[in-house]
Amino acid sequence: MQLDIDIEDWPAGDWEALAMRAAAAAGEGEPLLAHPRLVASVLFTSDAEVHTLNREWRDRDKPTNVLSFPMLERAELEGLSPDGPPEMLGDIALAHETCAHEAAQKGISLEAHAAHLIVHGLLHLAGHDHVDSDEQAEAMEALETRILAKLGIADPYGDR
Repeated sequence: MQLDIDIEDWPAGDWEALAMRAAAAAGEGEPLLAHPRLVASVLFTSDAEVHTLNREWRDRDKPTNVLSFPMLERAELEGLSPDGPPEMLGDIALAHETCAHEAAQKGISLEAHAAHLIVHGLLHLAGHDHVDSDEQAEAMEALETRILAKLGIADPYGDR
């Protein structure tokens, strides 16, 4: 998978390299994400921008840590030919202030939390979800935990 990364309103850091490492690990854990034709955009932005996106596209009038906007159904990913032009998987947007606040609350680095949220967002783009059932949530959390372990990041759900 290729990433189109845009960084606005985040502190200095190597966010592009972090996103690339998170995407590579996600591709190891969820093989559909490793498809060479896929392209995903990752926007590192402000709470204000994510709030606007959340209100405009999801009818939720508040910021959130990460938003995912899939452009392909899981069945389309599963049937994607290895040959052909690039295929847009979807978009992810991370809100700096919310991410930084959550990282501080959890006692982890902003980098570790951002990597988790990128993995989480990419799994949503690949058709995984956690809202319809406890089983669905547990499966997605377990997959995230395995992927994050590849990055040396502790289980973000371990304290529940």
